[in-house]
Amino acid sequence: MTPIEAQDSDLRKMIGQFRVLIIGRRNAGKTTILRKVCDTTDNPEIYDTNGKKIKDDEVKATIERGNHNIRQAMVFKSKPEFVFHDSCGFEGGSEEEFEEMKQFISERENETRLEERIHAIWYCISMDDPSRTIQRSEEKFFIECNTGRIPVVVVFTKFAELESVAYGKIKKQLGGLSKEEFARRITESVEELFTNTGVLDRLNHSNNRTCPKSYVRLEDMTEPNANCNNLLESTTFALDDKELRLCLVLTQQSNMELCIKCAVATLVDYALGPPRINLEDYQYQIIRWFPHLYVRRTLIQSDHALIMVLTNVPRWFAVLDPCLSSPCLAAARLLTGSKCLDGSRSSTNAYHPHALLLLAC
Repeated sequence: MTPIEAQDSDLRKMIGQFRVLIIGRRNAGKTTILRKVCDTTDNPEIYDTNGKKIKDDEVKATIERGNHNIRQAMVFKSKPEFVFHDSCGFEGGSEEEFEEMKQFISERENETRLEERIHAIWYCISMDDPSRTIQRSEEKFFIECNTGRIPVVVVFTKFAELESVAYGKIKKQLGGLSKEEFARRITESVEELFTNTGVLDRLNHSNNRTCPKSYVRLEDMTEPNANCNNLLESTTFALDDKELRLCLVLTQQSNMELCIKCAVATLVDYALGPPRINLEDYQYQIIRWFPHLYVRRTLIQSDHALIMVLTNVPRWFAVLDPCLSSPCLAAARLLTGSKCLDGSRSSTNAYHPHALLLLAC
């Protein structure tokens, strides 16, 4: 095992699982999101505060009723790297439930054991009714609840519902338009509707104790090919702790695009920070973001740079190469065979198709 593999293995053992608190009123699409994140249609396994698994029939009844205990942990067999806690929405205005949620967040934010902390909060707001996107009882969360170091990512669910509302408002203006112009008008109307809800202003009010670190729009999650990659990416970059960020990426081995974006962010950090003279450390800090690779600790001298070869990359490979117009930065391209994502031919097709080549700036 290489040093970097040992280090990341220790990281996984230390953090254990990535823990998320998901909040939102009933029918906001929370369970659908969790299933998409974990790539499954099954129900989760639920564990009580003592770590005892709750019976499957009780789990099914809990999900159907939407009455979740925030202290119980949900784990999907397909993605045991995640632990979820579900807090029902506060549309009922229950002060007891709200105070329980605040106490739970405070306890987990100050938990000394890293694996027991809440690492991120997903706050789901349904857009199926733009006239009531966020209720006063929900807005109370951002006004009164201090999440401290825990980043909050607001998830606007069912965003596609705004398209039907937008169409109803401007359908008389759409006759005879080309497909491109039709789509453009609908998009503009959707953005106008979203802006007019005022939800962003309310979430970012200066009096709020908590403001979202980022926002994500999810369209129709009932579609078979729908995924939550943008939610996972937004969560990754909302994390200030790079080790936690790495822990989340380690759960997403199939999301090569996210791995590359994190590697490029590392390149930029190195470029803008103090000069580094340890080339191998520089390269390994990039390699860490690719958990599905085995490292062959070999540096090959090319005409322009040192190249570290990583093997066992099925079907695709990536090249991080110097950006000629800006020597201190680097660009990344995800390649499939010898073609770039845009379908053009790559000048790197002489490289082995099952290797990741990292070129030092």
